[in-house]
Amino acid sequence: MLIDSHVNLHAPQFDEDRAEVIARARAAGIALMVNISDKVSGFPAVRAVAEAPDIWCTVGTHPHEAKENPDLSAETLIALAADPKVVGIGETGLDFHYDLSPRDIQARVFRAHVAAARETGLPLVVHTREADEVMAAILEEEYAAGPFRMLMHCYTSGADLARRAAALGAWFSVSGIATFKAAQDVRDVIADMPAERIIVETDCPYLAPVPQRGRRNEPAYLPHILAKLADIRGWSLAEAESRTEDAFFALFDRIPRP
Repeated sequence: MLIDSHVNLHAPQFDEDRAEVIARARAAGIALMVNISDKVSGFPAVRAVAEAPDIWCTVGTHPHEAKENPDLSAETLIALAADPKVVGIGETGLDFHYDLSPRDIQARVFRAHVAAARETGLPLVVHTREADEVMAAILEEEYAAGPFRMLMHCYTSGADLARRAAALGAWFSVSGIATFKAAQDVRDVIADMPAERIIVETDCPYLAPVPQRGRRNEPAYLPHILAKLADIRGWSLAEAESRTEDAFFALFDRIPRP
């Protein structure tokens, strides 16, 4: 089973042909997709896409959008997560590359998401960019206060953060970046990820994999990412598919496994 663990199908880039994109995904063998919330205020649009039986969703606010609701509470997230189609908390985290929200607000909003993940038992979908030390410190501090499950999505950060997150039981998702010629450092980290906790994603409409790089990304391109993961890990395609499927359902356990 091919599963795209991170899509943004509610994004405006799909407004003209969303149904066709979803149809192409199904034709390419994508059996399940998780539509990711980028801000709580936009959750209704995220949830609307998840009306389809093979699409699920998350609820949360991306660090870029943290400034929109700096006092976002765990209780708000927990209430929205009661929807049975919600299978994760996030995307949330820290992005010190663009700094589109103040760093203290990013951290405060991130901690609210951690609390919601801890309370609901749903996995936390973590975005982290150029914030390795601060991210590791927050994760370790929060985990010590009470365990929670986490996914380091589209992981492109350093090996030290990967090791520290893995020690907390984190899952990792591999994106099209793994196929980029200049991303050997990313491939080196992927080679050391815990084999039983790796899943795949497109993060569409962003980060289209080679040979589609430069185009709008879509879930139908996921097989290119799976093939690169298999190559990096020395797995057959069948083994990569089986391993990532098992890891996905172990993490997103609100989704019934067919």
